[in-house]
Amino acid sequence: MKRALPLIVLILAGAAWGATQPLAKTAVSEGYRHFGILFWQMGIGAAVLGFVCVLRGTPMRFTRRDMTLYTALALIGSVLPGISSYSAAIHLPSGVLSILLSSIPMIAFPIALAFGLERFRWRRLAGLSLGFAGICLLILPETSLPASVPVIWIFVALISSFFYALESSVVARWGLGGLDPVQTLCGASLVGTVITLPLALMTGQFIDPRGPWGAPDVAIVATALLHAAAYVGYVWLVGRAGAVFTVQVSYFVTLFGVTWAMLFLNESYSPYFWAALALMLAGLALVQPRPKAVLVPTTAPGQTEPS
Repeated sequence: MKRALPLIVLILAGAAWGATQPLAKTAVSEGYRHFGILFWQMGIGAAVLGFVCVLRGTPMRFTRRDMTLYTALALIGSVLPGISSYSAAIHLPSGVLSILLSSIPMIAFPIALAFGLERFRWRRLAGLSLGFAGICLLILPETSLPASVPVIWIFVALISSFFYALESSVVARWGLGGLDPVQTLCGASLVGTVITLPLALMTGQFIDPRGPWGAPDVAIVATALLHAAAYVGYVWLVGRAGAVFTVQVSYFVTLFGVTWAMLFLNESYSPYFWAALALMLAGLALVQPRPKAVLVPTTAPGQTEPS
């Protein structure tokens, strides 16, 4: 059982993170929008992760450098990608959103080159090319997406992947300043909560927690809890089984995201979708980092430090 436990945790973390895509679709299904959703999602996450920090005996830090880090990660790791992903979730099938998540490590490659964190490698370029081909299969054939879905929303969804990949390089370049990943995510969630509350109020997107509650409200709470649980499991797994083993969660996130969408949202897909999925997973395999270059993600599934 001890040998099987890391694999079980890996699968459960992938299943949990994969479920956040159909849950995002549910959260926006009745009129809730990004600022209101993000406020509660990050607020709940901050409370849960703060409790985890107390249990672990790792108190939060709030130096000027820490606050700068929290703010940067809150913006590029939660608020900005959250705006694009929840906006795209209104229009795109959940399975497509799950496929596009696997583009994060691929997009991280050219960003890492620009940051001077990566040397050019043909293997990584091949992975990036496969990912691009997968995206083309989603947007070029007329039968790949539902007829009512404008292709522009694919690019809106990819904005979130860009920011998650950018966050990966920012952390790789400047580090966490001695904070552990759970402290960092908790701090970023706290700052994100403060940022999104006035935006939710000013835009009329604030969600009244007093109810009556419906499926979107449950989806928001479930997303926050699943993300926090998966993240803690991920951090535990890095220490128990190593970062190279743990980063394989990216495959499970995508596969479970598609599976949950089919089971719970009754989504069905064209052959082009399945071909795009195969290309994206192949590209993901080629861009996975070297053993010494894997970093625990700070906010998003599938993130790795460019090597």
